[in-house]
Amino acid sequence: MTGFGRAEAALSDRGLVVEIRALNSKQFDAQLRLAPALRSMEPQLRQWLADNVVRGKVELHVHLEARPDATRQVFDEGAVKAHYQQLKALAASVAPDHGTDLLGMVLRMPEVLLPVERELNKADEELLNTTLSAAMKAFQEFREVEGARLQADLKGCLDRLERGTDEVERSDQGRVDKVRERLKGKLSELAVEVDADRFEQELVYYLEKFDLNEEKVRLRSHCQHFQETLAGSVGQGRKLGFIAQEMGREINTIGSKANDAGIQQVVVRMKDDLEKIKEQVLNIL
Repeated sequence: MTGFGRAEAALSDRGLVVEIRALNSKQFDAQLRLAPALRSMEPQLRQWLADNVVRGKVELHVHLEARPDATRQVFDEGAVKAHYQQLKALAASVAPDHGTDLLGMVLRMPEVLLPVERELNKADEELLNTTLSAAMKAFQEFREVEGARLQADLKGCLDRLERGTDEVERSDQGRVDKVRERLKGKLSELAVEVDADRFEQELVYYLEKFDLNEEKVRLRSHCQHFQETLAGSVGQGRKLGFIAQEMGREINTIGSKANDAGIQQVVVRMKDDLEKIKEQVLNIL
């Protein structure tokens, strides 16, 4: 299930921004982008994500933004001296009489600058935890809104499946009798003598292959089970996927046994709704 949460805070000397994003995935897959000062916290933050997000392709971004008036970089004194001595020796060797601002050249070199990375103090760490919790709360609220929409969509598809089963029930009435009469008519056209008892035995065996009662009962049962599971506790996504597979088996069997154009059309619509259900189930935790 997709999700997004963001929270901000002001630390003692820096701004803090936390963002949590998630895309659909069958497994839990976390990617963390942390400020250098927070990289030592990666293992516990990864576990925190796994405990709260459960499933999905998740990204956690934690940025520390320096204030405009804060010192962001300092000169590496050792690097400045080393570069200056090297340039001084080179100038003395190549052009001893040429006046050059060697120190200015060295100070413009990017490699002599070091970023300022201060460790978080205790108050900053507490504020970081509070901001993480706020971002996760916003993330979960986003998911709850999407989950409500997803549940309504699934119920709509399930209602159409149940109505389709009712249509199959109505179309199935008298269908076996029609098949029996059609077979008898074909046999009469052949004008051949057959053993009546043997014919009835073969007819019963043949018509049993067209009977849809078991499939209809099982399909209704699966729909009810799906409805109950959907209204149950969290973490039912995989279970709903398994139930949807069983629903598909019954619908396919009804289609293969129907031998009726009207029922076949209903089965096509039911398969369409079932595919929508299977796609949406992948979004459920």
